[in-house]
Amino acid sequence: MIKLVPVARLQPGMYIHDLNCGWLQHDFVRNRFPVAGEEDVRRIRDLGVAEVWIDTARGLDPDAAPPPATDASATTATSATPSAPAVRTTTKTASSAERALKLHREACLIVRDLLDDVRLGRQVEIEKVEPLVTRIVDSIFTRADALLPLARLKQHDRYTFQHSVSVCALMAAFARALEMPREIIREVAIGALLHDVGKARIPDEILNKPGKLTDAEFERMKNHVVQSKIILLSTPGISPIAVDVAAQHHERFDGSGYPNALSGEAISLHGRMAAIVDVYDAITSERVYHKGMPPTEALRRLLEWSSNHFEPRLVQAFIRSVGIYPTGSLVRLESRRLAVVLTQHPDKPTQPGVKVIFHTAGHYLQPEDLDLRRSQDRIVGHEDFAAWNIDPARWLPL
Repeated sequence: MIKLVPVARLQPGMYIHDLNCGWLQHDFVRNRFPVAGEEDVRRIRDLGVAEVWIDTARGLDPDAAPPPATDASATTATSATPSAPAVRTTTKTASSAERALKLHREACLIVRDLLDDVRLGRQVEIEKVEPLVTRIVDSIFTRADALLPLARLKQHDRYTFQHSVSVCALMAAFARALEMPREIIREVAIGALLHDVGKARIPDEILNKPGKLTDAEFERMKNHVVQSKIILLSTPGISPIAVDVAAQHHERFDGSGYPNALSGEAISLHGRMAAIVDVYDAITSERVYHKGMPPTEALRRLLEWSSNHFEPRLVQAFIRSVGIYPTGSLVRLESRRLAVVLTQHPDKPTQPGVKVIFHTAGHYLQPEDLDLRRSQDRIVGHEDFAAWNIDPARWLPL
């Protein structure tokens, strides 16, 4: 089992699956290796990373050992402390955020490994994907927007697989909003997670080119859709729904898409959904050659494009699923305060629950949860985290 552990818990006998940093940030010969002794532990700690991925099937599992004995007197003293309930609440909240972040990181790692397998000519193993997707779908059923704020956390050099994970979470939430059966949502999510697997067969110099592609390069890039379909059709256990998501996510409702210029209902429902979600995540993401749009602007663009490229009914359903002010986005209030959107109110889409954190005068505020349905304040615009030097990860509403 692949598990994320704090570096503080690292010990000899564990097996490193991933150091959670780039090749240039460490001097180990490989990214995967057994921790031979305390010297290896020290070198990993000196890298400055907080957590690393280990493989418990190939080394020690820190959670397999029995927990240390608890001192009874210390337990009694702690339970008698008046602040104990507040501490437990904080721990529970932190644990929820940590679980969501861990699931997101694990998903990115699995997709990266799958792309590496495809580059090496290996077959996609659906068994590696299914348990992960089940957990993602479970999270969406527990809370519809549980993982959506994490879609904002992308790094330029990891965009391809982080985009796949974001599209997976967005598609699961979208399918849930359309009240699809859980099993169908699962198949849709598998297809979304694997929709760009064909990019593993596109040369890196094209895939990661910082400037505009030439016509020849763009034709080569477009071929990733065909490659994704070929790869998935040869994957044992894959469903037709998952294949449709991957094979049709660049088709357009008016027939202007590729690779087959399908139009209208010749595109499967799941393919029409994937086209919307793929574009939304792409245009809201920061890229080397492209500044991401604010979510509200991206939703406005989708509405414009629904006159030709996308099915209007589905675009409207997608907007309802993420909210006019999507969870995790930064908004400006009439009071000149900045707030992170926490919760959606379907009956009042312009009045979500928010956490006020900052003032446009340039200073942080004492965080305050605010239900805009019951407040005189109101949202007057969308803001960019980077423009105010605010770390979105610090305020993820998980």
